[in-house]
Amino acid sequence: MEKKYDTRHGGPFDRGSADSYYGRPRSPHFYLEDTAQSPRVEEADMSAEEIEAYYAGYDDNELSGNKKEWN
Repeated sequence: MEKKYDTRHGGPFDRGSADSYYGRPRSPHFYLEDTAQSPRVEEADMSAEEIEAYYAGYDDNELSGNKKEWN
């Protein structure tokens, strides 16, 4: 059974996916509400489940090959 993650904008899964999309290195974090419009939570303050969700989002996007094309 595949695990389901909260994919809300600014959440750990979303931030992992965005980091992958933009070619940024893995750096677990998320925002309490909307991205860049609320406090940012760094890896040291994340739960194991939040870190797992971040990596799942990153890995999911890596597998899809969905990357920003820089012109």
